[in-house]
Amino acid sequence: MHLKKSDARIHKMPSRKGVVDKKKHSRNQVSNETSQIYWCKDCNVPLLDKKCGVCNGEIFEIRLSGPGDIRFCSPYERELLGNLLLSEFGRDPLGERLVLLNKISGEDKTAQVIVDGLDIGTLLFDMSLMEHRFEISVAGAQVFHGLIGSRTVTLKKTKMHLNGKKVSSELIESSTDDIKAGDPVIVVSGNLVGVGISLVDSDNMAVSDGPVLRIRKISSSDLKLSSNVATLEDAINANLPHLRKIGKNAMNTIKGIASQKEHRKLPVHVSFSGGKDSLVVLDLTLSALKGRDVRAFFLNTGIEFPETVEFVHSHCEKRGIELIESKAENAFWENLESFGPPAKDFRWCCKVCKLAPAGAIIDQCSEDKGVCLTIDGKRKFESFSRSNISASEKNPFVPNQLNIFPIRDWRAIEVWLYIYWRKLDYNPLYDVGFERVGCYLCPAELSAEYERLKDLHPSIYERWNSFLLKWAKSKGLSDEYVRHGMWRWKELPPKMLKLASELGIETEPSIVSDDFDITLTSGFSPCRDGGFTVEASVKGVLVSEASAILNILGSTVFSEELGMVLLKMDSSTVKFFSSGSLKVTANSKEDAHSCLEATAKQLLRANKCTECGICLKVCPVNAIELGSNKGRLYINDSCIRCGKCTDGCVVLKYSDKILSAMLNGRK
Repeated sequence: MHLKKSDARIHKMPSRKGVVDKKKHSRNQVSNETSQIYWCKDCNVPLLDKKCGVCNGEIFEIRLSGPGDIRFCSPYERELLGNLLLSEFGRDPLGERLVLLNKISGEDKTAQVIVDGLDIGTLLFDMSLMEHRFEISVAGAQVFHGLIGSRTVTLKKTKMHLNGKKVSSELIESSTDDIKAGDPVIVVSGNLVGVGISLVDSDNMAVSDGPVLRIRKISSSDLKLSSNVATLEDAINANLPHLRKIGKNAMNTIKGIASQKEHRKLPVHVSFSGGKDSLVVLDLTLSALKGRDVRAFFLNTGIEFPETVEFVHSHCEKRGIELIESKAENAFWENLESFGPPAKDFRWCCKVCKLAPAGAIIDQCSEDKGVCLTIDGKRKFESFSRSNISASEKNPFVPNQLNIFPIRDWRAIEVWLYIYWRKLDYNPLYDVGFERVGCYLCPAELSAEYERLKDLHPSIYERWNSFLLKWAKSKGLSDEYVRHGMWRWKELPPKMLKLASELGIETEPSIVSDDFDITLTSGFSPCRDGGFTVEASVKGVLVSEASAILNILGSTVFSEELGMVLLKMDSSTVKFFSSGSLKVTANSKEDAHSCLEATAKQLLRANKCTECGICLKVCPVNAIELGSNKGRLYINDSCIRCGKCTDGCVVLKYSDKILSAMLNGRK
């Protein structure tokens, strides 16, 4: 094997710049040691260690973009990729080869496609078209050239630098007859092969005036697919030493904590969601603690996929595992009208559908011994927020629960290789287009997966989509706002704001309910960085109206583009979004409570203002304007925050009772 400690020769594959990290992610706290995989050239399989478990062949290193949570392509994704290749190039040259997907950043589902250790392109879900596309890479073009006979443009020999250039018809030697303007094409010039975008149809390629082709990148290379078509079994065998090692380490973590003096007589509970990670943890726990009382608990949120509920029950029954199920029943639908659709930055559903059932289970599990020992499948690679998971942690919201995370350092490919090695039955949703199998309407779900819900469960999809369309209409938002997945954020990120701008979709609600309401969506909870936060949902006030009045409490910044007003007070900050989401952050719980009440009072005032003019008379600096083009009630920068207008406001005479009922009635 050409990998020796003395010279550390880990060979990088030629022209693999598409796989090498293009830009380091400063927020990614996952160790750089795991931002690569290896490839055995002789066995033609991915390796998770620097040594093949089968041969002594040449090993290549592949640096991965993004977090590096690489995985095998599912059967559905493989069929999808094959259809795209057929559509784009008239042939699927990959055959039965192992295909890996490496998740990278993008509008929605976006992954590098790695075959035979080569990054051949990107499989993505286009949020403008709401359909999948495949973007071929330079390596992909070099591999496919000669294997396919379509969408190819051949250039005359030239000494000019071609990368990033637009070329005119004079440089075109020939082109296939299947090219349309805007199509990605393979570009050939002598011994150079690369990718470009056609600016015209095939018929006009050699005769049009001006540029006819834009070349993205082109280079010389002799990349080819391997003559050895490896199987999944080959990949398992090559990685068997690594799988045994990480499996042993995970079991030692479980045994080490579960066997401590204060824990050894406790029953062990595995948090079993029906997903791949919890499946592996359940198997590891049963192997590590033979003879120990091991139970599985399942939080049924009431909005789980039917396949997930069925799999959890059937798997536990098949293996003789006691299953403790806690159901949220209709909690989600009962709270939906009050809170509106959940969002990535407004996950009230987790608190309603998970925390309460989880608390019930944990109380039940710990009623005798005082501690609920729980094995959990969370992994660092799943998100930035999980990148610092320890081997075990106390639940900050449930002090009598101790969580153990034995596979916190595993990547998705390790999880799947373990499942295949152990021949474990797994949730069938993974084979039909789902990367995650949580709640079917979770805002964290990709639009690509949401489209699959429409195909697999049309009645479930229709119920949820009908609500979203009705909700959007009540806000003055369009059906396209829902169709392109913008409901999944309270504060749209830049990528979605850009998409909305390109598609001409209005993102600012134009209608607001006349009825004022404010509902706590989370209690007063400590922040990791210190201080306290509380979140609420507000109805009846536009963000522009809030911006016009909150200056009375502190300095404000209003961003119409982001649909947000930021209020800064001495010891507190408030963010109020056009969606109605409100978040207070303060130094102490008392400050957070005081700030929330003061903010709620002014928002109520903005909603109920009768323009009676009393506030104008009591303001000592003439800082108040009524009925102007800036809003029904506007407080300008000359305000000295004396509070006289608040004290004299007729609307606020009984505000304490109104707000007390709202803020204390639904904690």
